[in-house]
Amino acid sequence: MVTAARIPRLVVAAPASGSGKTTVATGLMAAFTARGLAVSPHKVGPDYIDPGYHALATGRPGRNLDAFLCGPERIAPLFLHGAAGCELAVVEGVMGLYDGATGHGELASTAQVAKLLRAPVVLVVDAGAQGRSVSALVHGFASWDTEVRIGGVILNKVGSDRHEALLRAALDEAGVPVLGVLRRGGDLAVPARHLGLVPVAERRAEAVAWTRELAARVAATCDLPALMALARSAPPLAGVTPWDPGAELASACGALPHPTPSRSPQSPDGLKNLSSIAGRAEEPPGPAMEDGRSARPARKDRNPARPTPADTNPARPAPEDTNPARPAIEDRGPGRSPGFGKGRGGEKARRRRPLVAVAGGEAFTFSYAEQAELLAAAGADVVTFDPVSATSLPEGTSGLILGGGFPELHAQALSANEPLRKEIAAFQGPLTAECAGLLYLSRDLGGAPMCGVLPTTGTMTGRLTLGYREAVALSDSCLAAEGTRVRGHEFHRTGVEPGAGAGPAWGFVRPERRVEGFVQDNVHASYLHVHWAAEPFMARRFVERCARW
Repeated sequence: MVTAARIPRLVVAAPASGSGKTTVATGLMAAFTARGLAVSPHKVGPDYIDPGYHALATGRPGRNLDAFLCGPERIAPLFLHGAAGCELAVVEGVMGLYDGATGHGELASTAQVAKLLRAPVVLVVDAGAQGRSVSALVHGFASWDTEVRIGGVILNKVGSDRHEALLRAALDEAGVPVLGVLRRGGDLAVPARHLGLVPVAERRAEAVAWTRELAARVAATCDLPALMALARSAPPLAGVTPWDPGAELASACGALPHPTPSRSPQSPDGLKNLSSIAGRAEEPPGPAMEDGRSARPARKDRNPARPTPADTNPARPAPEDTNPARPAIEDRGPGRSPGFGKGRGGEKARRRRPLVAVAGGEAFTFSYAEQAELLAAAGADVVTFDPVSATSLPEGTSGLILGGGFPELHAQALSANEPLRKEIAAFQGPLTAECAGLLYLSRDLGGAPMCGVLPTTGTMTGRLTLGYREAVALSDSCLAAEGTRVRGHEFHRTGVEPGAGAGPAWGFVRPERRVEGFVQDNVHASYLHVHWAAEPFMARRFVERCARW
């Protein structure tokens, strides 16, 4: 039996982006799965789209391994957690093999992850315009860091038999085996657009056919037995305990309601003067727009479109009122998991687990698998709904999560679902929104009416905002206490024009200093994507707010 610590594993890397990593990695996953192996799929970096194709190829959740977001110390535990019960793990790299977080050396690079996993690397080389020089290229990558073991090469975009023979002879001189050859053409490319590949959810039928074709092509042109032998050469990950959401929550107990100790604002690399970002002066700066302008709303103003819990809302009474259509947490009927534990006097509290509804479907495809696992471990039931087709929130919803995705491409369909938009506008429970969710909560997106929860307007912009961020919470919210430090990333070509009625969510510390996002009543909305495996207190805090509400 293969134990998690001994699982055979490969890292698929490349000299640069565009070399064919996703094609080869997904093809290997699909080819080995087609041969009856349980394959664990992983992706280096924060990307949400590639893991969707990995999941399609293997039938298992695609999981990210990001050393910037989660810390190097969590990479091997997260890997073992995802690979439990599998016979092979394939890890797709990010960018070039040695490319990482700007200004942080090897941090978050594919090379760092390969070393943390003690995994051999298969280098995918775009050889379309190369001859004997491929030997020098591969030799340079293999010798740059002796801790990185390049176990073989898969050549991509090879033109002919003669071209292949030339490349193989050159790599024989370098002493690096050729483990596969993919010929030029064949229409294996995945369609792309403004934020990269088109997600699986938007082209499932085509993606299924593509994956099958890819599996057959890779099986015919790559040496699968040799690749498996290379994977089995990876040594055991001795002394590494698989990541466990319950254990992570237990260790994070002290983080509530205070900032996480390892990332407190008083740390040497943190903010020296929090007020300089939070803008506590009489004329506070506003959330930075993508064009650099500042227009922070005054926190004392309210958004008439979203009443506070103290206001009268005929569609949804305030939390302290009795709502016959929605039983209290203590008495919501059968069909749920046991309560949170024992109450006073040793009697078990008859409480239903709070229900957290998570947006899905074609418009909301960005999420990390560990988020739902942490929510469940924190005491919630998690259910997915599609804001395009669902006319109401799942019955009994206590909290709402609107993750990332492409609402700009589905604005008309989202807008046309007026019953759901109105229900979300009236929802007063804890609500957190990332990127796409922020746009969906705005008054409108590109002229199409949205939920109107936030006093903002969403628009497409002419440039890509992309990169890692270090941030500090500027307002107490359903996710974090004021002053909490986190790491995240941005990935969007949209912007929001803010109005009055919400406070700031984050102060970005690095790589630039600006204010971003909105906190209003029980709502936390921001462009910042955060990996909750690194911030487990967010799951606990959110579920506790849901239970109290």
